[in-house]
Amino acid sequence: MFPVSSEKVRALAARMAVVGIREDDLDEKFVRSGGKGGQNVNKVATCVMLSHRPSGLQVKCQEERSQAMNRFLARRLLCEKLDEKQRGAASAAEQARERIRRQKRRRSKRAKDKMLANKRAQGEKKTQRRSVAPGD
Repeated sequence: MFPVSSEKVRALAARMAVVGIREDDLDEKFVRSGGKGGQNVNKVATCVMLSHRPSGLQVKCQEERSQAMNRFLARRLLCEKLDEKQRGAASAAEQARERIRRQKRRRSKRAKDKMLANKRAQGEKKTQRRSVAPGD
């Protein structure tokens, strides 16, 4: 069915069963993709649009040039979205977003001064480790 290994297909089917997605509940549409792929994506409907009727979630996948691969990836993406919706804040994607938000948050003046002091100390260590040239 999909151009991936049978193990990946089985893993996807198992994940779909765990999340509660049945093939009967999916509406699948194919539209033309855009972007990279040249004449293939301009002529062939390789973009896959999946909608899960019970949850109302919709997924669009046009990552690959082949329709079959996009079908597989769309199902995987739908599983991730539904899993995230069911778990809420405990999901991995939510944790990743939160981590990025914390990284982008502005540091306090004290934290910034401490970080710069550590950098200066490290620089001092490195200059003291330099080998002395015989002519100096």
